[in-house]
Formats: sequence, structure tokens, C-alpha cells
Amino acid sequence: MKHRGRHRRRRQGRALRAVLAGAALALTAAATMISASQATVAEDPGALRPLTATADTGRLRLTEHRVPRPWLDRLASDMGRPVGVGAVLDTPDGSLRDAADCPAEDRSALPVAPAATRAWCWDADDTRGLRAGAVTTSGDADADGRWGGHRVVLAGWSEDGGSAARDLARVSFVDADAADRPGYTSALLAVPVDGGHDYRGLASPVSGMVWYQDKLLVTAGEKDRNALYVYDLNRVQRATVDAAAVGRVRGGFSAHGHRFVLPAVATYTLPAACAPDTDDGVPCLGGISLDRTTAPDSLAVSEAAGPGGERHTRLWRYSFSQDPGRTGLLAADALGRVAADEAFTTRAGGVEGVLSHRAAGAARADWYLSRAAATHDGHGILVRQNTDGAATTECGTDSTRRCWSAHTRSLSYWEETGEVWSQSGRMLFALPLSSVDRALG
Repeated sequence: MKHRGRHRRRRQGRALRAVLAGAALALTAAATMISASQATVAEDPGALRPLTATADTGRLRLTEHRVPRPWLDRLASDMGRPVGVGAVLDTPDGSLRDAADCPAEDRSALPVAPAATRAWCWDADDTRGLRAGAVTTSGDADADGRWGGHRVVLAGWSEDGGSAARDLARVSFVDADAADRPGYTSALLAVPVDGGHDYRGLASPVSGMVWYQDKLLVTAGEKDRNALYVYDLNRVQRATVDAAAVGRVRGGFSAHGHRFVLPAVATYTLPAACAPDTDDGVPCLGGISLDRTTAPDSLAVSEAAGPGGERHTRLWRYSFSQDPGRTGLLAADALGRVAADEAFTTRAGGVEGVLSHRAAGAARADWYLSRAAATHDGHGILVRQNTDGAATTECGTDSTRRCWSAHTRSLSYWEETGEVWSQSGRMLFALPLSSVDRALG
């Protein structure tokens, strides 16, 4: 299948490395100006502490709610036959620019250390008024890293506040087959209502996202039930009316100007409303990622950072179902309940992105946490923790630990290539997990 904007020539060698290295050097120089006093105990959170008491783990239990099949069929009947990922990629809305062609202001969002080895930026006009969210890839969807023969990156976006904002969320499908200027197409994330006769927009920032098998799991915050929403990548619908409205309108269905819409097929909810101000209430869902080094594969979860971002954070995981009739869904009992397999607490605050991975031969998994910057234009901290201790990256002559991107709301590991993918501001980037580990020592 041909895609506009695809260039098979892979112009990523010396030029891209030189640009990224130059950006990294510039950022390192800036990092040396950060006071060494920032390398405080708070930036070295120590070992993870396991949570085993029923009172603690019970707060992490999910309950599965499936959207009735007749609702989805009715929506498909009214909107037309669903399409797949290939149809979405076939006619891109636009293309990303190679890091060499990105504004210096955008490139400043890249990590100082370890440095990105591949990076692109989104068009400012297409992302104005939007906040960058989570990233997942076809490396999560399938072990061979491809979906229908394509290498695909999914990037989440949501409206960035303001009195007129509705917190609408979208996911952009990036054609990662094209290395120089990858094309992308966006779809509105929606939730069926009124028995499947209509849908509403997902009203939440996208802080976590995992594409596993044929399902896309998306973290929604307090404004939309503090839940995990599940989307079926075989049920992408075409909008039939180009308008700013969302849902059924005169003449068909609109998706806020998008040509495609994804209706949710299920949700997972926690046992009560989340408590962002305490360490011992029901946690607010934050980042998520896929861990293929567990048996079965599991979903790693971090608690959303509370006000101030300095209190302790809970980390936990759920197993994915091995039932062939429940592809992409979590392992649930007969009542639809999903228990956490293990849980920990960390002294790290301000956690945004989370990644769990056990290296070959290791006795336990390491948890990688991206922590938010202390200031809007500063840099964050990347931490690796397990039950033995913690390590953080260092950069600059004063050994500051603020070497990571300011805001990376997710970390996604592409097993086939060994790369970690993330997004900060308008920059989408990747770097080898091995370079992360070397930087962490």
C-alpha cells in the first residue's frame, strides 16, 4: 500500500546524529548551570517497598465493563463498516519533520542524557492548543513489531485547558515505515452513548496508552471516571460530516474535524473515586506500559502525581488475559474483577511515565520512572528502581540529575528494536534501552 509523504531513503546517519549530538551538547551546557543542590535525597528515592496487605492491594482492583455488542453494531450500522489501521494510514493528514528541521525551541525538550538517537517534531499549527500525551507502538501490539505489515507509532493528544476546551482527546497514527518524514492521521477517541445511537468525546488528557494485540488501552483521569478505556483497532469508524461538533449531527456523525473516530468497547474502573491528595486512598491512574518480560504479559501502572508532585507514588501491574476469546483484555475473574499481581511504593514524586522490564538473567524487574521538571522550561529526572535500590542519570559538570525531558508522560519499549519511545512537547523520540541503562550505571 502506498502512502503520501513516504520516503524510502533513510537519511538518518551522520546528519541526524550530528544534530541530536549538538542539541545534547547545548542542553548539557545549560544543565551545568543548574545548582548542584538540586541533587537532593528527594532525587534518589532508594529501593521500592512491596505492598502486600489486602487493605493496600484491594484499592488497586479493577472491574471490567464491556460496551454491549448491540451498541457497537448499531453504531457501525449507522456510520458504515469499520476500517482498520491500514485504511487510517493510507491518507495521512500531515507529516512529521526530522529533528534537523525542527525549531531549536522544540529540540530543547529532548533529553540531555541519555540522548535521543531518533527524533521528529509535530507541526506547530496542527498541535496548537493541544497537550502531548502518551505513546505506544506496534512493538507493543505484536512481538514482531508490525501490524498488518506496518510499523506504527500511536501518539496521544488532548486539548490544553482554556475556557473553551472540552478536554477532547485524539490519537495520531504515525507511519513509522517512513523514516524521514513519517505521515500521520489522527482519530478522535470517543465513548458510545444512547444505546449506540450516538457517542461523546473522551474528556480527559491521555496520560497512559498501551496497544496490545488488537486493543488500545488508554488512561483517563478524574474528569472521565479515572478509568482505563479500551478501544478495538478493528473498529475504527469514518466520520461522515466534517464539523466541530462531536457525535450525531444533521446528516450523519462528526468527530471535531477528524476523519476517523475510535469508539470505546470497554472500561476498567477502580473500586472508588481516586484520592490524589493521599498515599493511602484509591490511586488516580497515571502512566501505563506493556511488560513482555513477565509471564503472562502484564500492564505496568503508575499512580498519577498529586499536587506538588513530591509525595510517595504507588506502582503496580495487572496480567493480560490468555483466553483467545479475550484478546487484548486484562485477566478477569467470573465477576469481571482484575486483581493487581504485585504492587510497590516509591519515594519518587512527580512520576509521569513508567516502564517495567526484566533484563535477561535478572532476578527481578526494574522499574523506570520519568519524573516531571521542577520548572516549566527545566528538565526532569529518569530513575531506575527495584527492591534493592535506585539509580538516576547524571549530566553536567555539577552532576545534576535533571537530565531527562521536562514532561514525558509515557515510556514505551519496542522489543524488536530495543528502543524506548516517548514524547515531550512537540518532539517524538526514541533511544536504545541499553543507552538508558549505561547512563544509569
